[in-house]
Amino acid sequence: MSDITVENDEPPIGQATIVYLGPAAPHWEIRPVFGERDVMDSFRDRVNARLLLLPPHDPQFRRNRERVNRDGERENIVVEWDLGYPEDEPDS
Repeated sequence: MSDITVENDEPPIGQATIVYLGPAAPHWEIRPVFGERDVMDSFRDRVNARLLLLPPHDPQFRRNRERVNRDGERENIVVEWDLGYPEDEPDS
């Protein structure tokens, strides 16, 4: 799992875990951890629009994953990914 940290001093308004369900569509489930229901439902709708039919091995997935992460940062929502396998840590 990888965490996206919020860089401002305000506490996050919500948190969501995005879970890969497997090779059959829909591939993703967005699980809100905390946050106002309306805010998290709206975020879930936008994430689904970006990821719904994309498995993690699709080249478009990487671009859309970064867009989802930026959306979370912009809205002050912590985003965690569970792809079902360990991810390599980015080089520092």
